[in-house]
Amino acid sequence: MDTAGHSSGSLHRDPDIYLKKIDHDLEGQGCRTPAVDETNSLNSGTVGLAIETESHNTIKYRTCSWQKTAALLFSEYICLAIMSFPWSFSVLGLIPGVILTVTVAMIAFYTSLTIWRFCLRHPEVRDVCDIGQYLFWNSKIAWYLTAAMFLLNNTFIQSLHCLIGSQYLNTMSHHAICTVAFSAIVAAVSLLFSLPRTFSGLSKLATFSALATFISVILATIFAGIEEHPFTFIGQITVPSFIAEMKEPKEFWKSLTAVTIAEVVVFTIIGAIIYLYTGNQYMTAPAFGSIGNELYMKVSFSFMVPTIIFLGVLYASVSARFIFFRLFEGTRHKSNHTVAGWAVWSGILLGLWILAWIIAEVIPFFTGLLSIIGAVFGSFFGFIFWGVAHIRMSHSDYGPNFYKKRGLRGWVEFILNVSVILIGLLFLGPGTYASVESVISSYKEDSIVSAFTCADNGLRS
Repeated sequence: MDTAGHSSGSLHRDPDIYLKKIDHDLEGQGCRTPAVDETNSLNSGTVGLAIETESHNTIKYRTCSWQKTAALLFSEYICLAIMSFPWSFSVLGLIPGVILTVTVAMIAFYTSLTIWRFCLRHPEVRDVCDIGQYLFWNSKIAWYLTAAMFLLNNTFIQSLHCLIGSQYLNTMSHHAICTVAFSAIVAAVSLLFSLPRTFSGLSKLATFSALATFISVILATIFAGIEEHPFTFIGQITVPSFIAEMKEPKEFWKSLTAVTIAEVVVFTIIGAIIYLYTGNQYMTAPAFGSIGNELYMKVSFSFMVPTIIFLGVLYASVSARFIFFRLFEGTRHKSNHTVAGWAVWSGILLGLWILAWIIAEVIPFFTGLLSIIGAVFGSFFGFIFWGVAHIRMSHSDYGPNFYKKRGLRGWVEFILNVSVILIGLLFLGPGTYASVESVISSYKEDSIVSAFTCADNGLRS
């Protein structure tokens, strides 16, 4: 198999033709371009064939219902980032903060629908790296670059959760041991929870994580109100991986709609209420530090523990299966319990968590790390890729003048997707520059600790 995945060896020489609706089984055994009216049945047949093929394996991947997928999405979106929204509101103001929250959520919803449409056309797609190759004219260079960004993004998010885990342990123990050790403990616990090899297996933990997060933010909101003081929506990177393990990919829109409604309501309410009751001068990120009563803060923060562990676990699992599938595609180790399979799977996860721990110790700050992740990787995986995907699919369906042939709708969609691309470029250029400058300034002002330090990073009221 080609290093760039099963798809690279079977892509059509004409990239525009490949963007048409193609019947292509998951083992890369052949493809053809069907008539348009055959597409839905062919895609359903491809997924059905994959499920039937897996029926004889001991490890089955396409087992996620839309409800389980919603749980995965919910735990990903309604996560630690929600507690940075009050800080964002303190910078933007209440009304601009609400408007921006709704706007970004709608863009995330729209681009995720684009991903879903793309994956329905290409049920052989397993992750965002395959899509990256398809979008940029079947370029292996595009595949490798996407793979590098994909793995770095996921590993940085794992690092973020090592960091937040060490913050939690320092907060609860009043800095009982070195922060480096606390971070290592979080990485080790996360490694153990990363071992399940299917998303279906992780969905139960995802549901528990989401419920615990909900309780945590509700408590934080209530406590902020009681005291009466005078961003990230970029989850699209995991969507192709989730769809690839759904029993019925056509039902993904249900998962997406439920999660989008929930996140808009929760993010807006939590961000606004904590901002209103806490005020700018008390605001921190994450917002638990804004709660003046230490007991209230610890209670709220404790309910975030499942999410501190799970979200890092989820991204580690996505990265590990990306590597594992390409090492063992076409072998019995991929879908059966073998010593070699489990040894390699565990070894990949161990390597990913060691790397994540090192990054967490080199960049030991929350808001800076979060902003760098959003600027560098979110620009592509949250915006640029999906604007390009929509334009490429429209070009394939309607020809070079697709925006003219569809009338007003064609022009509106074309302008919208060009705008999505431009937003991504804005994140990538000025956004990255601003994030890096902020980090440099923080170092110069000695407002953040040095790398591999034992200094206390806990939240204090």
